[in-house]
Amino acid sequence: MANKTAKEAVAIRGINPQFLVDKIVRTRIYDSIYWKEECFALTAERVVDKAMALKYLGGVYGGNVKPTPFLCLVLKLLQIQPEKEIIIEFIKNEEFKYVRALGAFYWRLVATPKEIYEDLEPLYKDYRKCLFQDKMGKFQVVHMDEYVDTLLRAERHCDIILPKLQKRIVLEESNELEPRV
Repeated sequence: MANKTAKEAVAIRGINPQFLVDKIVRTRIYDSIYWKEECFALTAERVVDKAMALKYLGGVYGGNVKPTPFLCLVLKLLQIQPEKEIIIEFIKNEEFKYVRALGAFYWRLVATPKEIYEDLEPLYKDYRKCLFQDKMGKFQVVHMDEYVDTLLRAERHCDIILPKLQKRIVLEESNELEPRV
């Protein structure tokens, strides 16, 4: 029951939202202590509290391939599928950088290309430092603007294959987006 997608959740790109996370990574998350103790029965409102307590970003790490709390919360957001307004508030949050990063990552997974560019490009002006845990378990400093740039350009981030993102220039040529200055 705790690992099922909410009944009112809609399919994203024709699939169950949780399936955006690879099965192996998803299974590791379900088996993690953080998922079992902290993510059980979380609502959209309580996810905010957990996100405010985050200390670093990251995917899976170590020889045992353990998921970070950040990745567990991403899967929880995919599972409960909060309203668009809640995620936009995550992204606009200037006080807690990890809440912003969580919202940006989730939005990159579920939103349309136009929404992604419109909502994530303003984060290029955020130069705060964030800690990122790599696969070896070592921490490195990443600035928020670099993180957003990675979300917009990379094919894979935090051990999740990101959905294909239409190039910005294509959206500009079709007049869906204003040219970036």
